[in-house]
Amino acid sequence: MGRKLSYLMISLTGAVLSCDGSKHVDLIVHNALVYTVDSAFTKAEAFAVRNGEFIAVGTSAEILSRYDAEETLNAYGQPVYPGFYDAHAHFFGFAQTLAQADLAGATSFTEIIDRLKAFRAEHPEAPWLLGRGWDQNLWVSRAFPDREALDTEFPDIPVYLVRIDGHAALANGKALDLAGIVGPVTVEGGLVEVRNGQPTGILVDNAMELVVANVPHPTVSELVQLLIKAEAACLAVGLTTVSDAGLDRPAINLLDSLYKKGRLRIRNNAMIGLSDENLDYYLAAGPYVSERFTAHTFKILADGALGSRGACLLHPYSDARTAGFLLSSPQTIDSAIARIASSEFQVATHAIGDSTNRLILDIYGKHLGGKNDRRWRIEHAQIVSPQDFEKFGRHSIIPSVQPTHATSDMYWAGDRVGPDRLKGGYAYKHLLDQSGILALGSDFPVEHINPLYGFHAAVARVDEDGYPEGGFQPENAIDREAALRGMTIWAAYAVFEENTKGSIEVGKKADFVRLEKDIMTAAIGELRSVEVMQTVIAGETVYQKE
Repeated sequence: MGRKLSYLMISLTGAVLSCDGSKHVDLIVHNALVYTVDSAFTKAEAFAVRNGEFIAVGTSAEILSRYDAEETLNAYGQPVYPGFYDAHAHFFGFAQTLAQADLAGATSFTEIIDRLKAFRAEHPEAPWLLGRGWDQNLWVSRAFPDREALDTEFPDIPVYLVRIDGHAALANGKALDLAGIVGPVTVEGGLVEVRNGQPTGILVDNAMELVVANVPHPTVSELVQLLIKAEAACLAVGLTTVSDAGLDRPAINLLDSLYKKGRLRIRNNAMIGLSDENLDYYLAAGPYVSERFTAHTFKILADGALGSRGACLLHPYSDARTAGFLLSSPQTIDSAIARIASSEFQVATHAIGDSTNRLILDIYGKHLGGKNDRRWRIEHAQIVSPQDFEKFGRHSIIPSVQPTHATSDMYWAGDRVGPDRLKGGYAYKHLLDQSGILALGSDFPVEHINPLYGFHAAVARVDEDGYPEGGFQPENAIDREAALRGMTIWAAYAVFEENTKGSIEVGKKADFVRLEKDIMTAAIGELRSVEVMQTVIAGETVYQKE
């Protein structure tokens, strides 16, 4: 894993011939505005593809005169970029949500109930009523719901509804009974909310597992169909690679089998969810790297989410009498990282609160000892204390951030942490200045799968309606070149893949996306609506707008 960041420079003064000198190729794209995203951020007009790789990049005249192709695409001036890379997503989890009630965007609990009724009518035989995406911060009261309405409307079926961030859930009485939750329960790294001695139905972080253990799993056949459906949705928004942030061994095995059979095409860098069992198995087996599916990163969940007040803060929340909590003890986290440090695996740790970010930065620093090429990552790096920012640069730690979190959370994040701590929140420009790199993702299905939403949020710091005027903490906006790098070459670099993908350069995988408009020059207000015209992986068109 000791590979160094390097870029193969492309000359626009002469197309580069393939090593065997043959003029016949599989694909030529010409008359395009090609953003190569090489080290000089070079623009080109055309390229040639053979055997799934870029073999030449240059002007249209050069490529067309030197090569003949099975397929030639005239882009008519449309922009072409390296395939978009989501550095932190939940592809497997997103697939599973496609079989559940979609609760995202509901503006009241009454609307939640209405959606659940409609979903139940469509799936009357389902043994459980499952949903995902509620967010109390969109409601007038902004208070956590309780199970009362669920018990009234759905008394005979267990109901389990996961909050938008995936770090809290609401269960009805039947689901709680099946889990044996009838009164106060103490859970390390979690919370069973109780009112007047009775559980309200709210479960936070590790407490969610008490109910999840009873939820029936879809069959393998059902999962495969959901994964194929999820892939189609990702390809349609220009994604060619995802980092699947935190999978168990059965999920990894299933995905690997589908890739070996050619059932999935999107590239997937699976992060292995941390557990003693997974540490023992994968450390012994070693990193797994294949053409389109890899597993060489351990994902650690250190704390919860800000929206559900599970993120661990240095001082109590401004709107609650809690400072949140860690999901594992510092000793447990340190011990796991120590084991990984002596292997070839990478570490990626979910850290939201300023206390958690400090803890992980210091544990990383203890094992890394200064500048290095291990490319350990902090996922989210959401609230960081001012004195801790420099640790990213000191220990070569990569911030892996999700720009739409800033524009989704900005309405209420100040309530959680107050104005002073908020200055160290969602601080992407400050993190970039310290680290020299940002890996950009979406955290879908927490956010929308469209990477252009993240691009827009990163550069404008506003929501889909252009709010707030001037942007949320605009000093932490990043420019468009950095945003494009973050969702292409920097995302690839963050998992040691910069030599094979992330830019349009000779010898790299021919993954690219063609858009209707140029996101590098389009008006800010147009960025979210730019349409994907074509998505290509290894030279094969996997999505084409009709």
